[in-house]
Amino acid sequence: MIQFETPRLQIRPFAPDDLQVIHQILDYSFGDRSLAEDPTALADRKSWLQWSMLSQEWLPKMHQPPYGDLAVVLKENQELIGSVGLVPSFNIFDQIPELRCKESQKLYYRPEVGLFWVIAEAHRNHGYASEAGRAMIDYAFREMSLGRIVATTEYVNLASQAVMRKLGMTLFSNPRPDPPWLQVVGLLELP
Repeated sequence: MIQFETPRLQIRPFAPDDLQVIHQILDYSFGDRSLAEDPTALADRKSWLQWSMLSQEWLPKMHQPPYGDLAVVLKENQELIGSVGLVPSFNIFDQIPELRCKESQKLYYRPEVGLFWVIAEAHRNHGYASEAGRAMIDYAFREMSLGRIVATTEYVNLASQAVMRKLGMTLFSNPRPDPPWLQVVGLLELP
């Protein structure tokens, strides 16, 4: 299982006790804040949390990439403040001219290894996302021998784009508005 420390953070697999906190972080970050206390949404998130924990256990046993989310925890007080991970990113990267594989009129979907992060609002603007992201990138390049890694976001998510830049990613804009999660792509290749 992937587990490591940075100067201020512990990156570790999720545990069952993390459910309520990570559910709230994800709903506040990607939802409309209406599901943080919803029992049905919490049950769905519990299923996701179990999948995340099982992925960290079983993917390495099957010699597969360690896809999935990991908990981001402050070392000083053990507070869960977010999530970071490597995720499958299957998108129409050919929409972005600089990322197109070949000259063609057809736009192809391609799989990439994506970097994902989310930090609770109260802990943003302290460099935690870039610190956790850097740890995952170092792991991906050093331990997995990846040649490149991507991150995706929307045009309006300037904070995410700033993290991408801090991580050394080159940013490319999709000339098309859709899909919304592929409007900006950060690319980092193995030095």
